[in-house]
Amino acid sequence: MTTKAMPSSQQRLLEAAARLTYQDGVNIGVDALCKAAGVSKRSMYKLFESKEKLLAASLEERASAYDESLLPAPDDDRPPRERILHVFERAEAQAGEPDFQGCRYLVAQIELKNPDHPASRVAHRVKANITDFFRAEAERGGARDPELLARQLILVFDGASARAGIKADTQGGLIAPTVATLLDAAGVR
Repeated sequence: MTTKAMPSSQQRLLEAAARLTYQDGVNIGVDALCKAAGVSKRSMYKLFESKEKLLAASLEERASAYDESLLPAPDDDRPPRERILHVFERAEAQAGEPDFQGCRYLVAQIELKNPDHPASRVAHRVKANITDFFRAEAERGGARDPELLARQLILVFDGASARAGIKADTQGGLIAPTVATLLDAAGVR
């Protein structure tokens, strides 16, 4: 007979923070977080020092999986244009999931409004990683202005995520042609 080990208090808090802040926003109360995790406030503050640190740790814990869910594998040898389009195909697939409420990193930045908040700093770094990917692929693909193209692509990425998150657009048939137009205009192969 095997028994499944119960997640640690820390892991339960991280999971509750991820779930509740994505569902209800970053202004969820400490009491609700602790109740959902089955952890006392005292334990939470021993583990994380503050709600702000818990939110940052929760976002940080998911950052690698987020990147892996969107970006092609490093050994993916497709041309840069196809690698960029891959990100948008993955984002469109995620946006089609019934519980999708937008990119959790963009949502955190918008709701917090404070770039110095620990969770905002994590979110900013994660979004910068995607922009850096776009820039590197644009350079490899021969873009005339890789920096400008990367900024344009992240604008489309974030805008599409936000519109899908509020159920204002299905994105079907809109993102790929928009991105292709940008890639063509920049001369990306």
